[in-house]
Amino acid sequence: MKAKRASSAAIAAALSSTMTMTMTATISPIDCFAPTTTTTTIPRRTTTTSTTSTTSNTATTATSSTSLCAIGVFVRKAKEAEVRRYMDDGPSESVLALLRKIEDAREAGRRRDSSNDGGGSPSLSPSSPSTGGGVGVLQSHLTKRRGTISIIAEYKRNLPSSGYIVDVPPPAVLSSTFREFGASAVAVSADMRYGGCTYDDVASVVDEQNRAIGEVPGPLPVISSDVVVDPVQVARSKDAGAIAITISYGLLGGERARMLIEDAAALDMETIVVVETPEEAKDAVYGCGASMVCVSGTVVGAEAKRDVISDLMTTTTTTTDGDDGKKTKSICLIANVLARDNKALEEVEEAWACRDYGFHAVWVSDALYKSGNDPAEHPGAIIGSMRAKSSVKYASPKARSGKGEGAREYLGDILIGREGGGGEQSGGPRFESATAPPTGAGVDATHA
Repeated sequence: MKAKRASSAAIAAALSSTMTMTMTATISPIDCFAPTTTTTTIPRRTTTTSTTSTTSNTATTATSSTSLCAIGVFVRKAKEAEVRRYMDDGPSESVLALLRKIEDAREAGRRRDSSNDGGGSPSLSPSSPSTGGGVGVLQSHLTKRRGTISIIAEYKRNLPSSGYIVDVPPPAVLSSTFREFGASAVAVSADMRYGGCTYDDVASVVDEQNRAIGEVPGPLPVISSDVVVDPVQVARSKDAGAIAITISYGLLGGERARMLIEDAAALDMETIVVVETPEEAKDAVYGCGASMVCVSGTVVGAEAKRDVISDLMTTTTTTTDGDDGKKTKSICLIANVLARDNKALEEVEEAWACRDYGFHAVWVSDALYKSGNDPAEHPGAIIGSMRAKSSVKYASPKARSGKGEGAREYLGDILIGREGGGGEQSGGPRFESATAPPTGAGVDATHA
């Protein structure tokens, strides 16, 4: 055990040599009334913070003037402490092997930089799907034909507003529900404080999805959704079987985000970078090498989310790299749709609007669970409604779910019934009425 701890300490020390840097983040006016700039030096084992604040002349309460960056510092420190405890307890040999692979990739990057008389951060590997060398498995699942939207369904055990979900099914049960009702990927909130899940839950979902190999629908890619601040978390995600991770640009800054993207690429993993501003979005792609960008749910409304990634709305973008000085890579645009505190299913309308604005996918979490196991609005029904080829102008999510204006069936069933001479609406909501038609077989409400 002592030898194992010594080995893990040595690997941690090697990785920490490139994890010390200065990160500057500027708070957005929509996050607090007092604009704040925070400069933080983050070594692996110690963290020092100096903050300079400029306070508005307008008196505000302590809650409204709380800096999101300051909260981010506490979150980051808590995660770093959690990682230290994990390493002190002695990680598994499989995780240690993955950490060695990350360090080997970093060393190779330093040698490339040295040979090119470069400096600073390790170079991004040109062959990695995560850094633009191709389209990875997750990105190919999310990027479908124009006019459709892919769904990333997140599994979690607790909601920020109401605590733990009552009688939540185990991850293996909801994992199959997500697949059967048309989700394109499954995310697991591996942060215990926020989502109530662990890396064991990630592994459980991966195992359930793998049991669908050879079936239709087949297994979905699994994303580990944690507050990632350290390569140890990248290694643990890979060890659990996840194919991708999420990182927050605002929490990490450009340089550190770039390094973690490269660490994930070293393990053949993809990375989704969460952004909140147009500047973060552009630097995530052009500076960090990200190929999947997710607009945070703190950006309220589909139109505001569209504005964040308006400069990235083309399917492909050209970046400088390679022998000819240029390469082209695909960019996947994702919108995080937060749950509303009502029963109007506004989240479905936002998903439709995001689709029409050019997003490839939406990330859905709390909205899947707010109606519990209601036969018409269970997680699978919400996924089906979001995938539907409906229009915000002509259709209502409530009508699709079977609760709008006395409707018993959603639009596609009604139209099919009329064309076939049927169309009975008696007997209460049918379970199958909550599902979405297969891709390409739905009825577009705009032509009804």
